[in-house]
Amino acid sequence: MTAEVVRRWGSSLDSVVVYAQGALCRRIARGTVPGDRRVRVTGLPRSLDPGSLRARVLGLPGLRVTEARVEVEAEPVRAGLAGDGDLLRREVDRLSDEQAAARARVERQTRLIKEVTALHPVPPARKREDPHRRTPVDAWLDLADFVDERLAGLHARLVELEKAVTVVDHELDLAFDRLARASTDAPSAHVDTTVSAVLTLAADHGGPVDRDAEVTVEVEYGVPGAVWVPSYRLDHRQGDETGRLVLRASVAQRTGEDWTGVRVALSSADLQRRTDLPRLRSLRIGRRQEAPAPSGWREPPAGLAELFAGYDSAGPRPAFRGSPMAGSAPGSAPVAVAAPPPPPPAPAPAVAPSGPPAFTGVPDFAASAPYGGGAPQSPVAPPPAPMARLAPSAPAPPGGLPAPPPPAPPPPAPVAGPPEPSLAELDYGALVLSGPDDRAGRRGRLFPDVTLDPVATEYRRRAEAVASLPLPGRTVRPRASAGSFDHRFDAAARADIPSDGTWHSVTVGEIAVGLRTEYVCVPSVEQTVYASLLLSNATEQALLAGPVEVSVDDDFLLTASLPTLAPGAVRRVGLGPAEGIRVSRRTQLRESVAGLRNNITVLDHRVHVELANRLAKPVTVEVLERVPVTSDADVRIEERADWTEPDSGAAAGRQAPGTRVWRVRLDAGATSALDGGYEIRIPTGKALVGGNRRS
Repeated sequence: MTAEVVRRWGSSLDSVVVYAQGALCRRIARGTVPGDRRVRVTGLPRSLDPGSLRARVLGLPGLRVTEARVEVEAEPVRAGLAGDGDLLRREVDRLSDEQAAARARVERQTRLIKEVTALHPVPPARKREDPHRRTPVDAWLDLADFVDERLAGLHARLVELEKAVTVVDHELDLAFDRLARASTDAPSAHVDTTVSAVLTLAADHGGPVDRDAEVTVEVEYGVPGAVWVPSYRLDHRQGDETGRLVLRASVAQRTGEDWTGVRVALSSADLQRRTDLPRLRSLRIGRRQEAPAPSGWREPPAGLAELFAGYDSAGPRPAFRGSPMAGSAPGSAPVAVAAPPPPPPAPAPAVAPSGPPAFTGVPDFAASAPYGGGAPQSPVAPPPAPMARLAPSAPAPPGGLPAPPPPAPPPPAPVAGPPEPSLAELDYGALVLSGPDDRAGRRGRLFPDVTLDPVATEYRRRAEAVASLPLPGRTVRPRASAGSFDHRFDAAARADIPSDGTWHSVTVGEIAVGLRTEYVCVPSVEQTVYASLLLSNATEQALLAGPVEVSVDDDFLLTASLPTLAPGAVRRVGLGPAEGIRVSRRTQLRESVAGLRNNITVLDHRVHVELANRLAKPVTVEVLERVPVTSDADVRIEERADWTEPDSGAAAGRQAPGTRVWRVRLDAGATSALDGGYEIRIPTGKALVGGNRRS
């Protein structure tokens, strides 16, 4: 199959489902079916997983896809068609050369300064019989002036060169940053790679295909290198019982293709999670067993060994040591060297056991038996035989030579049973026929093609690096907050997300939530009233944990952390102090004795709380107080107030034991006074351990 005989269909990316790590992309292609019913859908990214390719026909029930395969084409980039990535790489190379040249100039200037600094007067050598000479001071001073003047000019030039190096370093850092943030949806510097899905179409029941009808094909494939985290924006109006909670997502992808105008969906599920159910086989006692499921393996054709008899009788092919282009003199004939004789034929492969082979990660396809010739072996190589060791107490034989190792144990006898080919051997399209130059045990048989594509591996490695991006503030990964459930969120509008490996904000949609404003104060701890929102999830989907930006009356207030909310769950979000509501608290303690013999100490606590509403609307304020608790039956606590115990559901949180609540409704500009208290009756024989009992 070549590119010339297969009709090409252009495709456009329609939708993307971003999972906790990785994405599932869907492309749409349209065209008319050619005579051979094979089409090539172009536009796929280089980092796609070939095993995830799926295709189907839309709109025509009588037509289906019978085969889908990934093929890669490469061609040199034509001059003048360099993309943005190529231009950025050229800019980085140019600035790197400038940086090296600038630093070389600085080093040269530094060496010159050291040479000038080393200049100093050296008097001539004096013999013993020569008298002492007078030092020419003018010459010394002239040399010192020359050195100072020269060093001043050199240092000024050095400062200019160091500034130039600083500027070039900054420009190079910016160029590297632009290159790192550039989209990967561009050809490399010299080669343009095209990834296509080759599809084979067929009509149901073998009927003819209408060539004039336009066919729409949907191609689905998975790609690594895409992550997302949720965030929220909450808009609230004071006095309203409702609000707008907008779900936004920060999405980063480096899949190798720009997502332009696509429908985006977000899922908290794991794309690589297993979905197949375990199969429990029956246990049968007796000689009669169920017939095994038929596999695709067939016996090799008879006379396969004689097929290459004529090829072997022709003798070895001549091998050439060199060619005229590889260093030989022009016009000289190449020297022929006889090739070594072919190796002896390998023994027939053993029959694979009937049980399934153990999975070790990467099967050894090269060592497995051919599919379509001989019984296929297990894809797992047998473990090496243990090395023979000499016993510590074994005496050495005469002559000082070590004792020979014991012979290796014989290999186990093969277990009779039907062959079980591996998954790679069942992939018929990936099987390659071994040629006549292969070893005797493989010639003329089908084996899986295990040739790895290093370019595709490098693309996937770069794409998976997105998972290590630092998260935005207060964000939590979906798998960490989803727990044991998975949900999907569909964006309301199409979005654009370039393949640059940076975070991009996508608005998913508005979520219906219930809101209720409450004012809470704990005057015994702090005489301040705090405003809070009771947020209830009124949808059938859970809200994942993430940051929420709270705006009240169109004014940004704060950014809080929203925990995971299951359907119907309620959480309190604090809004900070409410300056329009004032609170004050006074306490009074009276100590007395009671009982026939004054053997009971009575501690009477009085609490007086005053509230003042300075807002232009009525509010409801919860005042939290505390009452002592005791585990001693002889110590009694009598309450004298109209407060109540908190309701855990209404308070949306678990309160400490002994907490009491006043709920007061205040009109605009109104005030209210609350009086309460409690008595503690302690027998004389009882004493409080630790703390001040009168506080």
